[in-house]
Amino acid sequence: MQTLVTGTTGQVGRRLVPRLLTQAGAGDRIRVLVRDAARGERFAELGAEVVVGDLRDEEALGKAVAGVDAVLNVAAAFRGVPDEEAWAVNRDAALALGRAARTAGVERFVQISTNNVYGTGRGRPLVEEDESRPGGHMWGAYPASKIEAERGLLAMEGLDVRIARLPFVYGEGDPHLENAMAWAPRWAPQQRLHMAHHADVGQALTRLLYTPGIAGRIYNVGDDAPVTTVELYRLSGMEVPAALYDNTDPDPWHNIVDTRRIRRELGFRPIYPSVWTARDAGAL
Repeated sequence: MQTLVTGTTGQVGRRLVPRLLTQAGAGDRIRVLVRDAARGERFAELGAEVVVGDLRDEEALGKAVAGVDAVLNVAAAFRGVPDEEAWAVNRDAALALGRAARTAGVERFVQISTNNVYGTGRGRPLVEEDESRPGGHMWGAYPASKIEAERGLLAMEGLDVRIARLPFVYGEGDPHLENAMAWAPRWAPQQRLHMAHHADVGQALTRLLYTPGIAGRIYNVGDDAPVTTVELYRLSGMEVPAALYDNTDPDPWHNIVDTRRIRRELGFRPIYPSVWTARDAGAL
């Protein structure tokens, strides 16, 4: 199976592609789409085919999907970008890629989404059937554009779409965990963050990519032990600010997801059940 991967220079993509190449079976080939040929050199050295083009260029998309069997759309515009860019990349480009894939006869399309699409909590762990409820302190163009991309892709007839909703991703030198401490002073001490290590994200996406018979399915991804703000401070070796204990948690179930579906249907089990496991293993 030949797979096109987008978003390969982002934090998830740059760690995912080497895993896919290492685990590739006989006949499996990986093609990556990059905007800058120089940034694709490391993937070429590992055995990937490199295609240069912009995700927002529909002509380039046609060339990128030609002859492939599957697409893994990891590309995303996240924090620090204008809302217009978030919509252009997360929704418009994803839907254009889906249309190009369908036209090219691509068999499978794995869309990377986020647990932020749920919006406000439900007073319990979130399940895949829960509708999106815009609102909450994390709502904005990123989750709004991602849920629109999900809906548009799932509505495309003739395209086998699978959705992975990722939590907070960390590990293997990713600065995401360190950067989170800039926001932590605004969180309540008992507020929890659901996480997944890059190794487990790679495991989950590989399962979505290769498992037959799951067209139209959505899967929550996450570890077994969401951590509190106080634990994040301790994990980072930082003193917990006294003022933190004055903060309240408006939504104690915000972004805490139920992962039973991916466990039951795809056999997913976290390599790192908690961030503490990853720390003890030297995998941060």
